Amino acid sequence: MKKAVKEKIILGIDPGTNITGYGIISAGNSGPELITLGVIELKRFHDHFLKIKHIFERTIGLIDEYHPDELAIESPFYGKNVQSMLKLGRAQGAAIAAALSRSVPVFEYAPRKIKMSITGRGAASKEQVACMLMNILKFRETEIILDATDGLAAALCHYYQNYYIGNIAPKTKEYKSWKDFIKQNPGRVK
Repeated sequence: MKKAVKEKIILGIDPGTNITGYGIISAGNSGPELITLGVIELKRFHDHFLKIKHIFERTIGLIDEYHPDELAIESPFYGKNVQSMLKLGRAQGAAIAAALSRSVPVFEYAPRKIKMSITGRGAASKEQVACMLMNILKFRETEIILDATDGLAAALCHYYQNYYIGNIAPKTKEYKSWKDFIKQNPGRVK
C-alpha cells in the first residue's frame, strides 16, 4: 500500500553570477509535476553587489508567488579561480537568505549528486540533464535555457532524496524456493 504524501512545492535554484536558474515542482502522490522554470538575468548589472540584491529580490518574489515548502539549491563547485567561487557563494547566499527570510527550509546538493539523481551519471552534461527532465516531467520547450533546467534538476533531486516512493516493493520475508514465492505472491505470477 502506497503511503499518502502531503503535496510539497519545491523551489530549485542553480545560483550564478550572470544567470541564476530556477525550477518549481509540485510533488505528491501522483509524483512530481512541473509548475514553472526560468532564469534570473543578471548580465545587465555591472556591479556584483547589485546582482546579489537582484537575486535576493527575485527569489523573494518567487517564494511569495509560488509559496514553496522547501528550497533545494546547488552548492558551488570547487574550481581553481577563488574569486569566481567567492562570487558564486555570494549568489547562493542571497538565494538562501531570501528563503530563510520567509522561513523556507533550505537543502543543498552537490552538482554531481544532482546529475546522478536525474541521469544516473554524475558527469552528465547540462544537455543530458535537460533531456532527462523533459522526459521525466513531460514538457517541451523550444528554447531551453540550461541554467533553468539546472535549477529544476535541483528541485527534482530533492524530491528523489526525500519523497520518492517509487515502484520498490516493500521488504518481505525471504523465500526458500520458487514454490514458496508463488505461494506468498499468487497475484504476481501469471
